[in-house]
Amino acid sequence: MNFELLIARRIISGQSQTGPVTGPIIKVAIGAVAVGMCVMILAVCIVTGFQKEVRNKLVGFSGQIQISNLDDNSSFEKKPMDGAIAAQVRRQENVKHAQVFATKAGIIKTDSEIEGIVLKGIGADFDWSFFNRYMVAGKHFDVRDTQTSNEAVISKHTADKLRLKCGDNLYVYFIQQPPRARKLHIAGIFDSGMEEMDKTFLLCDIGHIQKLNDWKSTEVAGVEVYLNDFDDLNTTAQTLNSSIGFDLQAKTIKELHPQLFDWLGLQDLNALIIIVLIVMVCAMNMVSAILILILERIGTIGILKTQGASDKSIRKVFVYIATYLLGIGLLAGNALGIGLCLTQKYLGIMKLDQTSYYLSEVPINFSLQNLTFLNILTIFTLFLMIILPTAVIVKLNPLRSIRFK
Repeated sequence: MNFELLIARRIISGQSQTGPVTGPIIKVAIGAVAVGMCVMILAVCIVTGFQKEVRNKLVGFSGQIQISNLDDNSSFEKKPMDGAIAAQVRRQENVKHAQVFATKAGIIKTDSEIEGIVLKGIGADFDWSFFNRYMVAGKHFDVRDTQTSNEAVISKHTADKLRLKCGDNLYVYFIQQPPRARKLHIAGIFDSGMEEMDKTFLLCDIGHIQKLNDWKSTEVAGVEVYLNDFDDLNTTAQTLNSSIGFDLQAKTIKELHPQLFDWLGLQDLNALIIIVLIVMVCAMNMVSAILILILERIGTIGILKTQGASDKSIRKVFVYIATYLLGIGLLAGNALGIGLCLTQKYLGIMKLDQTSYYLSEVPINFSLQNLTFLNILTIFTLFLMIILPTAVIVKLNPLRSIRFK
């Protein structure tokens, strides 16, 4: 018979003689672990969810990798390149999709308003899945190789500012020699929540950009590349740079938007600080609980020692108690944390100010890998801390312990 486990069960259940704080301290210890685990799960799921959603929005506007001329500057007036490179890129490993594009700065003028804009010309290979997700009015237009479409998709920010709606026409003027203008028909309006991006771009047929720049029908400003796995971003960029030619360059989205990705990287530090603080609090609560239980059971410890029980066996009793507290706390914390995450993920109860956070509701990225890591980290840290208070047992004198009882 495992008498250490038997004694631990009796202490936990209250069947043996217990002090006035045994029951409450057990509940407090379990509650501390449960709340701590719940908060850690929420913190990690929210932070990684925020990073993923903002990153996906940036990718939707510019792809994960952009291929353009090596001597291009940061302006939207790019030098042309052969669009046939897109077919070569699609054959590369880990490339999910590649699409051509061209950009040109212009000015939208209505009867009462004027607004600077960047026309992003797209081809027949354009993937509309991202913009369809955020389309609030109308629909996207089709691009055909045989005829240039006069339809366009603009952002809700631009439409509201210029008092435009689906079905309206708008005129875009271009400052060049000679000055030119284009009349476009609004087919759809989108609202991604990324205000800086929304107010910058207008989507139109790439044929307009080619004609305005006197390019050939096969010339484009660049190629946007989408990958199967974002983690292979740098590796794929290096592979593309070595295969596309010396006059072209492949830039990752992190290089195109370094400030935003630096900001997103800071969220990892925030999550790490939260996790460390909560694990420390849980560990201190567990140590305090075990120490109080030991002090309450000094008399019992003395009797066990006089009966021949070793220090190791007595320490096992309290390790079993700590294991019980930790196990129940983790189960409750995981259940509560996962439940809250799933509720937010599918019901979206907690809302956000989209103009400040780029998102309309608190995002959740539920990952089994992150969940496993948090549980292993908590178990490992708390078990190390549990050893400390049980060391008190070694120093207890049996006779004094019985007298103390």
